[in-house]
Amino acid sequence: MPSLLTVHWFRRDLRLHDNAALYHALNSGMPVLPLFIFDACILEDLQNKEDQRVSFIYETLAVLQTHLGEPGSSLLVMHGEPLQCFRQLLGQYAIGAVYANGDYEPYATARDTAIGNLLRASGIEFHTFKDHVIFEKDEVVKDNGEPYTIFTPYSRKWKQRLTASGLGNYPSEKFFHNLHRSPALSLPSLGDIGFTHTPVRVTPPTTNDAIMTNYHSTRDFPALEGTTRLSVHLRFGTVSIRDIAARALELNEVLLNELIWRDFYQAVLWHFPHVVSQSFKKEYDNIAWRNDPAEFDRWCAGETGYPIVDAGMRQLSQTGYMHNRVRMIVASFLCKHLLIDWRWGEAWFARLLLDFDLAANNGGWQWAAGCGCDAAPYFRIFNPALQTARYDPNMAYVRRWIPEFESPGYPRPIVDHAMARQRCIATFKKALIKGG
Repeated sequence: MPSLLTVHWFRRDLRLHDNAALYHALNSGMPVLPLFIFDACILEDLQNKEDQRVSFIYETLAVLQTHLGEPGSSLLVMHGEPLQCFRQLLGQYAIGAVYANGDYEPYATARDTAIGNLLRASGIEFHTFKDHVIFEKDEVVKDNGEPYTIFTPYSRKWKQRLTASGLGNYPSEKFFHNLHRSPALSLPSLGDIGFTHTPVRVTPPTTNDAIMTNYHSTRDFPALEGTTRLSVHLRFGTVSIRDIAARALELNEVLLNELIWRDFYQAVLWHFPHVVSQSFKKEYDNIAWRNDPAEFDRWCAGETGYPIVDAGMRQLSQTGYMHNRVRMIVASFLCKHLLIDWRWGEAWFARLLLDFDLAANNGGWQWAAGCGCDAAPYFRIFNPALQTARYDPNMAYVRRWIPEFESPGYPRPIVDHAMARQRCIATFKKALIKGG
């Protein structure tokens, strides 16, 4: 009878260092078979078959494969619906347990429930662990057990918990001798899974102490290299959130607070999954959005005539990234100047952002629209001209992304700011009175 294997299923934890589930799998007493599944259920929804995110994952898997080969192991890469892939695995290997790190998105929880049921029906244990957040689910809640919906008290309790428990770490590397030994398995090509390789424009996952130290004073200025650019690596788990939090604890509390926002939005999604398709504040679903398709197209193309908005949208379309301050400005502009449903903007960001994360993206858009947890009030409407004067005073960011700026070819403003502001306030007020 063949010896039993433990499977470590990589998902959004594409690294060998400080990996919670991998560490526990390597200490399970059985050799560990590393697995990654290109999930057809997710890939089929991607309209762009040259999606940088798929290429980024593929390149990261190639690096993992190289590192796993050093102790004589190999990464098994499959493509298909996860449930069907596991049925196939059960026919190929004698599996004693499956280990994976948790994912709190509705699709992921439904997928894991189905996989867990399949495995348990075969007498196989399915273990999941916390890894891409510091605190999960009910770990940071009010004293009465209810989830927080306001960030500031959540962050206070989060910091109290951290003081009590510490960050911890999982020295996976010490146990690589427990990996399953096998000849190198070949990765399927991107063409095999229906995609074309495209150059990946991702900053390497390095921690820059100077940027972290000065983060509070540089993070709002899009023309500067003043942010960590770690969001895509946190999204796919190519860096350890515990490592980044440890550096933030030491160097900059403002940066630490940004990591806490990340946990906060994951908790909101876990406790209130309706936010995926509905406003957290239900009365905001009464807003009479204008939803003008032509205006939405101009916003997507970066042709609104508002330079800071257009620069951000062009940065996004050309690179898959947008500076966080500018994300807030363009989101506010879409929802409040143009009165276009936040869900339209959220879907556009989901299509293009390399660092797309459902919880953070949804939380950010609902914040901008005023309908989310601890959101900006509906009457807070960013003035793009004032935002530009404050955060891009020399127009360096604008000129970088809009070469025709200040030329006759640059479009006139799509809407008057003062008129749009008054229209927004009146529209939101009417909807909220109706909702109340």
